[in-house]
Parts: sequence; structure tokens; C-alpha cells
Amino acid sequence: MISRTATAFNAGLPRQELKTLRARLLEQRAFRREQVRTLHRSTPDDSLGADRSAHAEVQDHLAVAARVVLADVEAALDRMATGHYGRCIRCRSAVELHRLQICPETVYCAECHRLQESQR
Repeated sequence: MISRTATAFNAGLPRQELKTLRARLLEQRAFRREQVRTLHRSTPDDSLGADRSAHAEVQDHLAVAARVVLADVEAALDRMATGHYGRCIRCRSAVELHRLQICPETVYCAECHRLQESQR
């Protein structure tokens, strides 16, 4: 449960919105944990022949991506618990609610995200 203290922070997001976003993050965490477990247990089928190593490589990349997203989700849940959720890590302004609704683990506001992408 989200504490009253945490809701006073978290970029001033309404309690109900925080509750909804937290539920989405928890669902995402459960999905990613299961995905990592499944990919970790999975071994390429011998019938793949020469494609076996390519299949294993794809699974490795998927597992890495799942672990990255899982870490982002865990970090978002930690920020929420400490009252630091919903603030851009670059400019410290509130992240737009529609961005959080689409990707609740995001750490950038729209403008800083654009700047970050243009610097790549």
C-alpha cells in the first residue's frame, strides 16, 4: 500500500492514479519475472540444427531486454515507495500523466526524452 507521506510527494499525483500506476507496475514486474524465468529455463530444441545457436542468441537478447525492463520497473516501484516517483530525472519537473499511463516506469518528461534521444 502507498503511504500518505509518499502520496504527498510523487509529483503530486492523485492517490487513485498512483494506485493504478502501482498496480500496472506490479503486473509488469510479475510478467517480466516470469519471462526471465522462462527464458532462463528454455533450451533450444535439437531439431533446430544449425539454427540452434541463432535461437539461443535471440533468447539471450530477449532475456537481457526483459532484465533491463524489470530493473526499470523495480526502480519505479522504489521511487514510488520513497515519494520520488513521477519526476523527470533530468529537469526534476513532473512527468506528464499520459506518459506515465503509457509507460509507468519512465524517468523522463517528454521534452527531456526528446533531448535524450537526439543526443544518441
